[in-house]
Amino acid sequence: MNKKFILGIYDDEDVLLTAIENIRAGGTKIYDVFSPFPVHGIDDVLGIKRSRLPIVAFFAGLTGMSFALWMQIWMMGFDWPMIIGGKPHIALPSFIPVTFELTVLFSAFGMVITFFIVSKLKPSMKVNVFDKRSTDDKFVMAIEVKEGVTDVAALNDLLRSNGAIEVNEKEVVK
Repeated sequence: MNKKFILGIYDDEDVLLTAIENIRAGGTKIYDVFSPFPVHGIDDVLGIKRSRLPIVAFFAGLTGMSFALWMQIWMMGFDWPMIIGGKPHIALPSFIPVTFELTVLFSAFGMVITFFIVSKLKPSMKVNVFDKRSTDDKFVMAIEVKEGVTDVAALNDLLRSNGAIEVNEKEVVK
C-alpha cells in the first residue's frame, strides 16, 4: 500500500514550531516532524502525550527488587544456610548490593523491551527516510495526503506561507 505525503522543509527550529502551531490550529493533521537534533517543546506543540514508560520502569524495578530479595532470602536462609562472619542467615543489609543491581537490570530491560513493543520496532524493519537532509541540517514536516480529501495546492500554499523553504511530494510504500 502506497501513501502520499507533502513534505515541508524548514531550516530554523523556531519557524518550524510556529508553523506547527499555525497548521494544527487550522485543522490540518501533521503525520510527523523529523529533525536533526531534539527540539525543546516540539512534543507539546505536536500534541504528543507524555510517555508512560516511567510507570513501566517503576514496576519492572519493583519486580527486580522483589526477585532479588526472594532469591537471596531463599538461598541464604532455606536452600543452603551458612553462617558467614557470625551474621544471621537472613541479613538484609548484606543483600543491598545485589538487590540494587537486579532492580536496575530489570528496570532497564523492562523499559527497552516495552519501548520496542510499543514502537513496533523489529530487527529487520526498514525505515523510510522522507528527506535525507533531516539527518543533517533541515527540519521536515510530513503531512499525509488523502485522495479526494486533501487539497494539495492549498496545502503547498499553507506550508510556504508558514515559512517552509521548500515543499515536496513523496510516495512511501508501507
